[in-house]
Amino acid sequence: MSSNLDALYRRVIMDHYKNPRNRGVLEDGNHTINMNNPTCGDRIQLTLKVEDGIVVDAKQEGEGCSISMSSASMMTQAIKGKKIEEALRLSKIFSDMMQGKDYDEEDVDLGDIEALQGVCKFPARIKCATLAWKAMEKSLKEKEQE
Repeated sequence: MSSNLDALYRRVIMDHYKNPRNRGVLEDGNHTINMNNPTCGDRIQLTLKVEDGIVVDAKQEGEGCSISMSSASMMTQAIKGKKIEEALRLSKIFSDMMQGKDYDEEDVDLGDIEALQGVCKFPARIKCATLAWKAMEKSLKEKEQE
């Protein structure tokens, strides 16, 4: 990756960290999940409002490193308005990206999420980047089982 692209990605990550999107708790959310990464202290509370199989709204709050918090911000933006299956598929693509696996870029527009692709070079930080995504997966899978 070029140094210009690295710098751009760092700016995108820091923008989401300093100006998190969808921060807070949904008062009318119908599912809340708390998760943490005990190895580094990152924690997230994710609140979702799911209606008719669609993630109508998503909010997050917590504390942690810039990777963890910016990933949570990006994830909530990405899943709003998506069907549960689409949100889970996006999570699978994100997980593959974090493991350095290829994904079909033509098939999905990751938007700001692509800024996190460099994290896969730092194995200790992958759990930071995936915390919010794992919380969303767990929450939606529990929702499906209700």
